[in-house]
Amino acid sequence: MFAVLKTGGKQYKVQSGDVLRVEKLAADAGEKVQFNEILMVGATVGAPTVDGAAVQAEVIDQIKGEKTIHFVKRRRKHSSKRTKGHRQQLTLVRVTDILESGADKSGVKAAIGAGSVSAAAVEAAAPAPKKAAKKAEKKADAPAAAAGADDLKKLSGVGPALEKKLHAAGVTSFAQIAAWTEADVADFDEKLSFKGRIEREGWIEQAKELAKG
Repeated sequence: MFAVLKTGGKQYKVQSGDVLRVEKLAADAGEKVQFNEILMVGATVGAPTVDGAAVQAEVIDQIKGEKTIHFVKRRRKHSSKRTKGHRQQLTLVRVTDILESGADKSGVKAAIGAGSVSAAAVEAAAPAPKKAAKKAEKKADAPAAAAGADDLKKLSGVGPALEKKLHAAGVTSFAQIAAWTEADVADFDEKLSFKGRIEREGWIEQAKELAKG
């Protein structure tokens, strides 16, 4: 019995015992892999693939194809020549079994192209970093909340970004701002690039009122 499988964008007609050179697979020599994209098996033609069919094979070795030369010559403007050599990464496999059905219950590792592994891994791991980032943000905000920080956004012209700048500089309460001296104002103005905003918006006076509660 024969089957037609698809891997690495190419189609192969195979039968048990055949040795194939396919696009590099994410598998080591000696491993058994299963090709699940079967276009035809025996007299059954897929639409486009045959449900439950598979071709199982043993990985013999990871090899390289013959060297190919790519030559480019540009004539216009700046005449240039470039020669590049390339050897395709391949996997040598031996077909061991052709399954007409029950492939999903075989328990054999699917044959996945080496170039697809990183994409699949990133996709699978994508939700974790987002959750981790959210947890990190919550942890970063936790110390301020625990210390009983005032809502500095109540000051005129202060938004979330400026509030973060003030927190990073150790300013978390209205009482601190209310106690600023001219030297403090000049220092924060320069350090945080407020460009005269403290005096222009009247933060000290506002902070004194807000500190009273």
